[in-house]
Amino acid sequence: MKMMSAILSDDFPRSRLLTALLVIIVLALALGPFLFPGTRAFTTLGMICVFVLVVASYDLMLGYTHIVSFAHTLFFGIGAYGIALAINHLGSNFTAVFTGLLIALLVSLLLSLLLGLLSLRVKAIFFALVTLAVAFAFMSLVTQLYHITGGEDGMRVRVPRELGPAWRLLENPLPGFNISSWLSTLFTQPWNLASAFKEAHFQVAITGRVVMYYITFLISTLAFLFLLRLVNSPFGRVLQAIRENEFRAQALGYRTIYYRTAVVMLSAALVTLAGAMFALLNRYVNPENTLNFELMVFILLMCVIGGMGTLYGALVGATLFILAQNYLQDMLQWIGDRTNASGPFAELVAPEHWLLWFGLLFVLSVYFFPAGIVGQLRLWASKKRTTTE
Repeated sequence: MKMMSAILSDDFPRSRLLTALLVIIVLALALGPFLFPGTRAFTTLGMICVFVLVVASYDLMLGYTHIVSFAHTLFFGIGAYGIALAINHLGSNFTAVFTGLLIALLVSLLLSLLLGLLSLRVKAIFFALVTLAVAFAFMSLVTQLYHITGGEDGMRVRVPRELGPAWRLLENPLPGFNISSWLSTLFTQPWNLASAFKEAHFQVAITGRVVMYYITFLISTLAFLFLLRLVNSPFGRVLQAIRENEFRAQALGYRTIYYRTAVVMLSAALVTLAGAMFALLNRYVNPENTLNFELMVFILLMCVIGGMGTLYGALVGATLFILAQNYLQDMLQWIGDRTNASGPFAELVAPEHWLLWFGLLFVLSVYFFPAGIVGQLRLWASKKRTTTE
């Protein structure tokens, strides 16, 4: 228990339901390649690992310091394009990867320092608008510099051989168990569980892509635990004081501009790292998947759905959002096939109308979980403890 307390910085979920949900998500990510076969599932797991770090770093600004910024995708894109450009010019080797990452981090730290200092004079919504303008300017620059960045067509990222699908870490594959197909049989054909159990076994080749996935998972986990330690430190308490009342924090002697600038720079560095991992996992970058304003909205939605100012909300929000984004169409198709839908109902559950349901799910999540999923589960658990006492 002491070890777990040290790992989580004494910031426990404080809700049994939330604890169960977090354990399921972490185990699914840790064992993902051995539980969910197929390229699509593998890509989804990788994107969850990346965006947990993206959303957690954004929550550090928005949820803990109340800094509203729309430049998060700017730093995400710098990380992704830094890797892509370095590999394009230096070749597909680890020297290029580390060089691109280092340059991207330096550029992000410099830009974030300027944005942080800008908050001396420009605050609240005006600061958000300035960051939005900077992000749009950078996206426009990347789009127009076709001969360097590939413009709207983007760039292919030729990862080092050791991170590619052809390279094998182990000569022999390891056993895996297709939990999704087994659970599907459990609910639809429980009388076939024995044969389904045998059919659920598959072989997992430990290729460079699997290695890259676990590197991403490890980095995201360590960064998340670092942020958890940070927000529960004296530094984090000052951030929360700034969020609640910046003038009172200043009156207590804290130079809030230093803290705000440090948060913007740290958040920028972490999301730049996430952008680099995205480029190595996705192996293709363009303005739409790294710099688009729609992506910024998605990051904000993940933060709100999970629960701002909780960090655990980044894990829950990113997981649920990306799963819905990738599998909601399949769910609607399954509902239509199972119900033999026709007429208006068939139009309603048509896979091409998934955005309608996606928006409805968001509205329902905000209605039933106004403090975010994590915040609301903690609130319910707190009320239950108070009642029992």
